[in-house]
Amino acid sequence: MTRALLAIATLLLYLLHQDFWFWRSARPLVFGFLPVGLFYHACYSLAASAWLWALVKLAWPSHLEDEVERR
Repeated sequence: MTRALLAIATLLLYLLHQDFWFWRSARPLVFGFLPVGLFYHACYSLAASAWLWALVKLAWPSHLEDEVERR
Protein backbone atom coordinates (compact mmCIF):
# COMPACT_ATOMS: atom_id res chain seq x y z
CA MET A 1 0.00 0.00 0.00
CA THR A 2 2.82 2.42 0.86
CA ARG A 3 4.58 1.85 -2.45
CA ALA A 4 1.36 2.54 -4.33
CA LEU A 5 0.84 5.82 -2.48
CA LEU A 6 4.44 6.87 -3.13
CA ALA A 7 4.04 6.06 -6.82
CA ILE A 8 0.74 7.96 -7.06
CA ALA A 9 2.24 11.00 -5.32
CA THR A 10 5.25 10.87 -7.67
CA LEU A 11 2.94 10.71 -10.68
CA LEU A 12 0.93 13.64 -9.33
CA LEU A 13 4.09 15.69 -8.90
CA TYR A 14 5.08 14.82 -12.46
CA LEU A 15 1.69 15.92 -13.76
CA LEU A 16 1.96 19.20 -11.86
CA HIS A 17 5.21 19.86 -13.69
CA GLN A 18 3.25 20.15 -16.94
CA ASP A 19 1.92 23.60 -16.10
CA PHE A 20 -0.12 24.49 -19.15
CA TRP A 21 -2.17 27.07 -17.22
CA PHE A 22 0.64 29.69 -17.09
CA TRP A 23 1.82 29.44 -20.71
CA ARG A 24 0.00 32.36 -22.27
CA SER A 25 0.64 35.24 -19.88
CA ALA A 26 3.37 36.50 -17.58
CA ARG A 27 0.77 38.28 -15.48
CA PRO A 28 0.12 38.50 -12.58
CA LEU A 29 3.54 39.41 -11.27
CA VAL A 30 4.42 37.83 -7.94
CA PHE A 31 6.09 40.27 -5.52
CA GLY A 32 5.66 42.92 -8.21
CA PHE A 33 8.48 41.69 -10.49
CA LEU A 34 8.45 37.89 -10.82
CA PRO A 35 6.34 36.31 -13.61
CA VAL A 36 3.85 33.81 -12.23
CA GLY A 37 5.24 30.94 -14.35
CA LEU A 38 8.73 31.44 -12.98
CA PHE A 39 7.39 31.62 -9.43
CA TYR A 40 5.44 28.41 -10.05
CA HIS A 41 8.57 26.61 -11.21
CA ALA A 42 10.56 27.87 -8.23
CA CYS A 43 7.89 26.48 -5.90
CA TYR A 44 7.74 23.27 -7.94
CA SER A 45 11.52 22.85 -7.62
CA LEU A 46 11.30 23.18 -3.85
CA ALA A 47 8.43 20.69 -3.72
CA ALA A 48 10.29 18.22 -5.96
CA SER A 49 13.40 18.49 -3.78
CA ALA A 50 11.38 17.86 -0.65
CA TRP A 51 9.60 14.94 -2.29
CA LEU A 52 12.86 13.32 -3.42
CA TRP A 53 14.24 13.69 0.11
CA ALA A 54 11.09 12.00 1.44
CA LEU A 55 11.41 9.19 -1.10
CA VAL A 56 14.97 8.53 0.01
CA LYS A 57 13.89 8.43 3.65
CA LEU A 58 10.77 6.30 3.04
CA ALA A 59 11.61 4.03 0.12
CA TRP A 60 15.38 3.59 0.03
CA PRO A 61 16.25 -0.12 -0.32
CA SER A 62 18.29 -0.48 2.86
CA HIS A 63 18.90 -4.18 2.25
CA LEU A 64 21.35 -3.20 -0.49
CA GLU A 65 23.43 -1.24 2.00
CA ASP A 66 23.34 -4.16 4.44
CA GLU A 67 24.96 -6.37 1.79
CA VAL A 68 27.76 -3.86 1.25
CA GLU A 69 28.41 -3.51 4.99
CA ARG A 70 28.73 -7.30 5.39
CA ARG A 71 31.59 -7.49 2.85
